[in-house]
Amino acid sequence: MSTPVLLEVKGLKTWFSSKDRPFKAVDGIDFSIRQGETFALLGESGCGKSISALSILRLNPYPASNIVAGEIKLDGLDLLKLSEAEMERVRGRRVAMIFQEPQSSLNPVLTFGQQVGEVLRWHFTLSPQEIQQRSLKLLDAVGIPDPLRRLKEYPHQMSGGMKQRVMIAMALAGEPELLIADEPTTALDVTIQAQILDLLKQIQRDTGMAILLITHDLGVAAQMADQIAVMYAGQIVEKADRQTFFNHAQHPYAQKLFEALPSEQKRDQRLTVIKGSVPPLNQNFIGCRFAERCDFAWDHCHQHEPKWLATEQSGIRCHLYDPVVAISHSNASKALHTSHLSEVVPSKIHALDVRGLKVHFPIRKGIFQRQVGQVKAVDGVNLTLHNAETLALVGESGCGKTTVGKGILQLVRVTSGEVRFRGKVLNRLSQHELKPYRGQLQIIFQDPFSSMNPRMTVEQIIEEAISATRFRKDTVARSKYVDSLLQRVGLRADIRHRYPHEFSGGQRQRICIARALATEPEIIICDEPTSALDVSVQAQILNLLRDIQHEFGLSFLFITHNIGVVDYLAHRVAVMYLGRIVEQGSRQQVLDSPKHPYTQVLLAAVPEIGKQQLQVTVNGELPSPANPPEGCHFHQRCPRVMPICQKHYPPTTLLDDGHQVNCFLYEENENG
Repeated sequence: MSTPVLLEVKGLKTWFSSKDRPFKAVDGIDFSIRQGETFALLGESGCGKSISALSILRLNPYPASNIVAGEIKLDGLDLLKLSEAEMERVRGRRVAMIFQEPQSSLNPVLTFGQQVGEVLRWHFTLSPQEIQQRSLKLLDAVGIPDPLRRLKEYPHQMSGGMKQRVMIAMALAGEPELLIADEPTTALDVTIQAQILDLLKQIQRDTGMAILLITHDLGVAAQMADQIAVMYAGQIVEKADRQTFFNHAQHPYAQKLFEALPSEQKRDQRLTVIKGSVPPLNQNFIGCRFAERCDFAWDHCHQHEPKWLATEQSGIRCHLYDPVVAISHSNASKALHTSHLSEVVPSKIHALDVRGLKVHFPIRKGIFQRQVGQVKAVDGVNLTLHNAETLALVGESGCGKTTVGKGILQLVRVTSGEVRFRGKVLNRLSQHELKPYRGQLQIIFQDPFSSMNPRMTVEQIIEEAISATRFRKDTVARSKYVDSLLQRVGLRADIRHRYPHEFSGGQRQRICIARALATEPEIIICDEPTSALDVSVQAQILNLLRDIQHEFGLSFLFITHNIGVVDYLAHRVAVMYLGRIVEQGSRQQVLDSPKHPYTQVLLAAVPEIGKQQLQVTVNGELPSPANPPEGCHFHQRCPRVMPICQKHYPPTTLLDDGHQVNCFLYEENENG
């Protein structure tokens, strides 16, 4: 006997109004979710996933957008026919939602107790004592320690992972039948992400609720989903159960998403890139919406819209699988073409040496701003970067990765230690003495939009970097140089007079890379340059970075938490925890044979296609760098902690061929 259908969506269309032509964000989608089932909605940014979810709760921005057609039935009840007062009883009680960014979803002037209590008061008749007791149970259920104290705290007093747990507690307060999770882990570290996903699965097992999971992460979908639907340009283009989808994705768009994922197996080739971009959704489509970007498209695809072809287990919207449409042999059998790219071999010459780097920030209080403590953001880091090498620096948010990069560039004051470049200790130079070296060390930031002046054109942004080095008087040569830089990063020269807001995220990041290349640097620090990008755009940027490393012999310090990117790009890996490096070595040593317990749980927490279940063996969150634990900083969360770990910080143990680890487990082995 099959499980009853809880949510049924038929022909849903949500359009944004326009004087000329409506923007068809959601343009006729159909899907259903059974009780206790997890249904994942996959796709790139802008394909309509979030608007679909907001439409279910009728939270789509009105009057900017309207549900112009379709049915949304919750256990037989048509939500589109309910009044606003009736919908208020559905929201939070029968259907709840977790939003992508907890910081912007929580009220900053209300305590957590007030915010959770508000949900309980709205949906249930409870006394203040009962509300507090139920709030305590909810916070305890989502794994928040000391819930009585946390009820009195405000959002700014909690980390991102804890805030997301509070959001889950608020969503569960109404005991919903359906939970909509809109990218619930995008802003979280991989270890915290694993905890949140594991928590959702456990709550689902305990309560039997259904989950609509919106994500662009194929690994998360592989871990969580029972059924999967792929959205593109406002339509669902493929739908299947998890096993069918991950073993044999059929739609060319879904196949491209898989091919764009970085991995160790693809190190000798460029990642597959989906050419072009998502078409404007305010046009009248005649043919297939993916045709312009599809390797298999032929004339029929451009002239006729594909039908939805449903089977018992799956469905697809593609002419390739329509038995009525004649398909030429050349199109049907087109093979995947990959572009070979030999790996850069680093030299033994040191491009950069970092020894004992410490960056401490003072904590000041009182009217006289007396120093009462310090935040040990970086607390004794040793790194070596060779010529033409990519060194990946990985770890959770707050561990000090970005501060290491800024310390190397002298963008923050270094407390102690040495940053040695070209025989000079940079942190001992004056600002005047440092100026000639600025152009040789560049940085690409995580958010390209906020790192560019919105009032400057692309030409002015790049010329600002050039003017500090050369072409000071030769404006013609400078203009040609700007053109060559834009073309080098895959952009047309005629965009030079446009402003940052006129570009997509991937294009903005390319502009930032062009700006970094303008000074002809030897070292580029890449601070999470692809974390805000879709997988297809990420592939373009990673290909570009590999290409310019081949061409110019650049050295990269690549700061990231994406292990797939590390596997594809890095030569060596350094793992950072609470201001210190706990393990470093070659990519194969650290990723294939991790030694430090933190490295092991970090890798185990990565959601991967093919993993049967989440493998989380670490609890809690990163301690505060203002008050680090005594002994080994990881001992409070370590599954293999020993008494000595609580008293002393472990020394560096050299295992073999450059593989280093700071852990008493290996010091004992070495001494034994």
